[in-house]
Amino acid sequence: MLLLFLLVSIALFAGSSPLAAQTVPSRAKAHRAAPNFSRMDLRHKKIELTSYRGKVVLLNFWATWCGPCLVEVPTFNEWQNKYGSNQFQVIGISMDDAAPPVISTINKLKLNYPVLMGDEHLGAAYGGILGLPVTFLIDRQGKIRARYQGASDLTRIKGDIETLLHTR
Repeated sequence: MLLLFLLVSIALFAGSSPLAAQTVPSRAKAHRAAPNFSRMDLRHKKIELTSYRGKVVLLNFWATWCGPCLVEVPTFNEWQNKYGSNQFQVIGISMDDAAPPVISTINKLKLNYPVLMGDEHLGAAYGGILGLPVTFLIDRQGKIRARYQGASDLTRIKGDIETLLHTR
């Protein structure tokens, strides 16, 4: 019984560490259509996921209080600059409770991509967002190709983006 407790504790601890980031092209979720949504972003522009068909989309669930999130966001900003003209779009979904700190962060970091407020319903549509950041890579046909949980390997995400951008 003690051995079982130790094994479960180790597994839970390892999975919760921000350094234990995972790329999870889950067999159950890989290649399924990304759930559509239609919401106003924090700049008052309507964002509908299906309107980005034909582009590779990086959909990032994050929050202003999440350290690993704030490390990733500037890189996503760079990628929007680098790949945006090449049929690529970053969309941020803040899981904060209120918009003011998100707007402040958007302005401070000079984000160049749309950010909208998320909630438990949108998170549930994407399989549940338990812990942040969670990022999805969606192909040109609107199918989820990868899910990255926690402080992800940005080099790997970049490689996955470049692969999808060069796949027609």
